[in-house]
Amino acid sequence: MVFQTMRPGKKKIPNLKAFFAELEEALFAFQEHGDINALSNLVRLLKPYRDDLGEGLLLNSKPAWRMLENLYERLLPEGPFLDFFWTWRFLVGNLFSLLLADIPPAKLYHTVSTGYAGLFSARAHLETGRPAVVSEHGIYTNERRIEISMADWLYETPRAGFNVDTVTKDIRSLWVNAFQAYSLCCYEACAQIITLFGGNQKFQIADGANPERMRVIPNGIGWRNFDNITRAEGEPPTLALIGRVVPIKDIKTFLRACATVKEQVPDLRVLIMGPTDEDKEYFKECEQLISHLALFDTVEFTGRVRLTEYMNKVDVMVLTSISEGQPLVILEAGAAGVPSVTTDVGACREMIEGMPDEDPPLGMGGAVTAVANPAAIAQACIKLLRDPIWRKQCGEAIRQRVRAYYDLDQMKAAYDALYEELSAMPDAITAHHGQPQGGAPQSEEAA
Repeated sequence: MVFQTMRPGKKKIPNLKAFFAELEEALFAFQEHGDINALSNLVRLLKPYRDDLGEGLLLNSKPAWRMLENLYERLLPEGPFLDFFWTWRFLVGNLFSLLLADIPPAKLYHTVSTGYAGLFSARAHLETGRPAVVSEHGIYTNERRIEISMADWLYETPRAGFNVDTVTKDIRSLWVNAFQAYSLCCYEACAQIITLFGGNQKFQIADGANPERMRVIPNGIGWRNFDNITRAEGEPPTLALIGRVVPIKDIKTFLRACATVKEQVPDLRVLIMGPTDEDKEYFKECEQLISHLALFDTVEFTGRVRLTEYMNKVDVMVLTSISEGQPLVILEAGAAGVPSVTTDVGACREMIEGMPDEDPPLGMGGAVTAVANPAAIAQACIKLLRDPIWRKQCGEAIRQRVRAYYDLDQMKAAYDALYEELSAMPDAITAHHGQPQGGAPQSEEAA
C-alpha cells in the first residue's frame, strides 16, 4: 500500500469556501497541539469528500494557496516564506495522503512506529472501531528530533533583518510539532503500547503515552542454537565486537580500549566481525588508528561471519555503540555463556544487570560503561580476561537470563496472546464508528 502519492482529484466540491475555512482551523489545531481529537476533526472534515479530494484541490488550487498564506501568518509570521512553503507542502501532503487512503479491513491494526504508520493506525481505529497496537524498538519521535536538530538543510539563510537562530528554531518546530502530533495520536488510539525495554517507557510517557496501556515485550532469540557452544582449547584471550564498521558503533573507542587492554594482556586477540564497506572512509580511519596504536598484529576484521562458528573463540563480547535498541548480539553471546562489556545504551543495562523485578536476581552478565569511555571499557575487559572465575560467573548469569527472559518462543507466545485478546474485543464506539461519544468533534451539520 502506497500513501505518498495523491490522486489529482476534482477541481471543486460543494461549499468550497466553508470547507477551506474549516480545514484551515483543523490544520492549525493539529499542528499546534495535535492529538486524537484534532485528528478526529480532520477525519470528519475530509471523509464526506474522500472520493473527490486530491492534490489538485488540496495543494495546487487558489483556495489552498490562500489557506497556506493564512497559516504562514499564524504559524511562522517572521520566518522565511519559501522555507515554510516547502515544509508545509511536504507535511500536509503526507498527512492528506494518509487521510485519503483506503483502510484495509482488519481485526487489529499493528504499527511498528508512531510516525506515519502510527498515524494511519490511529485513523484506522477511529474509522473502524477496531483496536490498534504499537511496538516501538527505538522511539520514533526522539529519532526524528535528533535528525531535525542535525539537518543542515534547515539552516538556510532567512530574510534580512531577522535573527537566524530564532527563525531556524521556528522552522524546526514545524517538523517537531508534526511528529509529536503523530506520536500522541498513535499513543491515544492504541489499546497497548509495547516497547522492548523499560528504559524506553519514560520517553513514551513524556510524549503522552498512558502508563496503564504500556507493556514491555523483549525481543527473543533461539538460544538453543548457542547452548552447546564451549570454549575451544588453545585460543588466545579474545575480545570480539560484532557490528558494522560505522561511526554509530564507535569502533574507534573500541580500538583505543583494546590498546589499553593489550598493555595488561600482551597476547590479546581482537576480532571485529561485520561489514567494512558501508562507510569506507570510516573504515580507512579505523585502519589508520590501528597502525597508530600498534595493533596491526592484534586486530582482525573478519567481515560477515556465521556467529556460531566464532563464538567458541571469544572470551568477552564488547559493544561500544553510541545508540542501540536491544542488540541481539549480546543475547546470542550470552546464550553461549560469553559475558559482555557494553555502553549504557538501549536495553544493554537490563540485559547485563537484569530488570528491576528479576526474581531471583541472577547477577551481573558483564559490565556496563559510559559511552565513549575507552578507559572504563578497557578496565572492565581486563577484569573479565584476567579473572576466569569472574568471567565464568558473569557468563553463567547472562546465559540463565537469556533462557529465562529472552526466549524467542516466549516472545511469540506474548504476541499471540496479545493478538488473540485484542482481536476478540468488540468494536469501539468512536465519533466515526457507531454513536458519537462525549467530547467528540461536532458533527458536520453543526460545523
